[in-house]
Amino acid sequence: MQYHQLGATGPKVSEIGLGCMGMSGMYGPSDRAESIATVHAALDAGINLLDTGDFYGMGHNEMLIAEALKGRKREDALISVKFGALRDPSAGWIGFDGRPAAVKSSLAYTLQRLNVDYIDVYRPARLDPDVPIEDTIGAIADMVKAGYVKHIGLSEVGSATIRRAAAVHPIVDLQIEYSLISRGIEDGILQTCRELGISITAYGVLSRGLISGHWQKDAAAPTDFRAYSPRFQGENVDKNLALVEALKAIADKKGASVAQIAIAWVAAQGKDIIPIVGARRRDRLTESLGSLDVALTGEDLEAIEKAVPKGSAAGARYTAAQMAHLDSEVSAHG
Repeated sequence: MQYHQLGATGPKVSEIGLGCMGMSGMYGPSDRAESIATVHAALDAGINLLDTGDFYGMGHNEMLIAEALKGRKREDALISVKFGALRDPSAGWIGFDGRPAAVKSSLAYTLQRLNVDYIDVYRPARLDPDVPIEDTIGAIADMVKAGYVKHIGLSEVGSATIRRAAAVHPIVDLQIEYSLISRGIEDGILQTCRELGISITAYGVLSRGLISGHWQKDAAAPTDFRAYSPRFQGENVDKNLALVEALKAIADKKGASVAQIAIAWVAAQGKDIIPIVGARRRDRLTESLGSLDVALTGEDLEAIEKAVPKGSAAGARYTAAQMAHLDSEVSAHG
């Protein structure tokens, strides 16, 4: 495992991170014991970056990670937490709260659930349209001074917001979707981050399993977020799975799986880009780790670009209502 510095001012993180969201019901049922075993396997393989959100399973995910980290040294894991998304008792999404008081309250509950004294990277999950980003980041900066947070990150925001946030406090990374079929950051956001010395922690590198090589049409349970995602609907899913077939031909030549090629492609875009893999089972984690052994040549990258050209995905990455709340989409060129 290699380690890269996160941003200009951040910690050293493993070249691949573990996203824990799927362990708390977002993709349908998951197995608690297997989830914990997967976290242990990741740490044992040298992965030190664990990504979560306080709204994953309404706190379930943080408590699960706390259980997985019992008996280990605190510094063995770099915990990245998103906060601010509001949910109701039926698990519906009801907005976002980035007010300074909410920042500090959310952090207090997170520290308790994770059973830790500090969070390594703390970030608003989305931009609150009613609160200046300077106020939200300023509140986290207060928590940095107080020792409860080590570093500040951002999630799904556009260039103008990134610049405003970075003017308040150093930002170590932007967490944002980036994959072969979600390349919006290449239209300005990535350049802004590089100019400011901010890394990218890329989630959705397999587009929620769509380009993993394992996805089958109509496989999503009603409780699965993907049952409502445009890319998994009707003709869209057929077109997207055709892209996967084209990718499979390249993977077969390389003696790799489709998932390994897709992860390796994201990693090949720069050492300042850390793929976050959402494995919730040890076998999927092992497959993802195999991507570290896939060396893509210039010829391979050309073949991949030809198989899956930029902008070739059918359907948006979220529903229209959710897309409207993404600052990264609204001001992608800002």
